[in-house]
Amino acid sequence: MKKDVSAIHHSSLVPHHPSKRFGQNFLTDQRIIHRIIEALGPRADETIIEIGPGRGALTIPLLQRAGSLVAVEFDQNLIPLLTEKCSGQTNFKLIQSDALTLDFCAAIHPASSARVVANLPYNVATAILQRLIDQRHCLSEMVLMLQSEVVERITAGPGSGERGYLSVFVQAYCETERLFDVAPGSFRPAPKVWSSVIKLRLRPGAIPGVRDEKLLWQIVSAGFAQRRKTILNNLRNASGPLQEIIKSHGGASIVLCQAEVDLQRRAETLTLEEWAQIALALE
Repeated sequence: MKKDVSAIHHSSLVPHHPSKRFGQNFLTDQRIIHRIIEALGPRADETIIEIGPGRGALTIPLLQRAGSLVAVEFDQNLIPLLTEKCSGQTNFKLIQSDALTLDFCAAIHPASSARVVANLPYNVATAILQRLIDQRHCLSEMVLMLQSEVVERITAGPGSGERGYLSVFVQAYCETERLFDVAPGSFRPAPKVWSSVIKLRLRPGAIPGVRDEKLLWQIVSAGFAQRRKTILNNLRNASGPLQEIIKSHGGASIVLCQAEVDLQRRAETLTLEEWAQIALALE
């Protein structure tokens, strides 16, 4: 039976002060906490992963609604506080680990699938997001709070000046939905920038029409290397193994012609399908 955690007693532990090194900004606005929980909609028959529970602002309401909650906290100084706050909860599992290296699929065992909720530190948010996408075979959906600028890049469509490698990568594997913005005053300490909450629905399969995904991301990375240059010039200046592959197929201009991509286009104008066509031309 779940313990009622709606009332949290005063902790006997020494208060934890936010760490600048870990980029900690603790969410304190109850209205925003409620909106995030409602956006996620935890169910009694599922497992939820919370990355960076901090002082437990989201953890406590999540425990009341989720069937099982796996919390992943990097800062070992927060472990005693979280352990005390969530003591006696049979549906709670706390892991002290780095989300950049954690095997999430193993962490949720015996569950085979989970959804993710997180207020990610700005300094590692993009890296953690890529890590989560890499483990999409056991993750179905994510509700994440990120720096607003990062959310703008993630959701930017072809032709947008904000579109870059991150946009193409995330949209290749996820359906994206920007939910709402969060003011700096909702955190302690207050960051200098706005945040935004985004919902990402993961597609479990491979990218349609792409046989070599590693090659695809090498191409996209090279394509955005110098944003003001055309896709032709950026592929001509590709380095390492990709340069050799392009040369073996007759050069960048021939590859782009075979992919039916105009040589004067810039990377931010290309759709995922067009990137896939370039990858196919190089296989």
